[in-house]
Amino acid sequence: MRRIAVVPGSFDPVTLGHLDVIERAAGLFDELHVLVVHNPAKTALLPITQRVSLLERSIRDAGLPGNVVVASWSVGLLVDYCVEVGASVLVKGIRSQIDVAYETPMAIVNRNLAAVETIFMLPDPAHAHVSSSLVRQVAGLGGDISPYVPPAVASYLQRSMV
Repeated sequence: MRRIAVVPGSFDPVTLGHLDVIERAAGLFDELHVLVVHNPAKTALLPITQRVSLLERSIRDAGLPGNVVVASWSVGLLVDYCVEVGASVLVKGIRSQIDVAYETPMAIVNRNLAAVETIFMLPDPAHAHVSSSLVRQVAGLGGDISPYVPPAVASYLQRSMV
């Protein structure tokens, strides 16, 4: 039986912390879907198609394994996507206890709805302070985001936010 997992997120934009979690999760599963999802509670900087494109390029440039699939999902429940692709695990990167408090109820509901388990992964400490919202703020104010994001993302945001 193939072990399939999903790493969901808004990835607006993808950060080095995201790539760290994706790379480590890819080593644990036969197939890893990195899923760009629409979060109605957030105002996105980048359209989903651009986030997918930047994720694909960042994953390719980082030389991540070929078992990583990038997709998007904007309608329905996250567990609906899991059922559709045969995934039994969600992988969530967490940076702090605030993330744990936010993610725990969703993990319980996902398990109840579709028997999809959630695994929390801690980031590399070098990236634990970085969030997409922090990157958006620094980029919007003209700061250097290159220590926090893959080169393709830094280049794209520097061109588009000038």
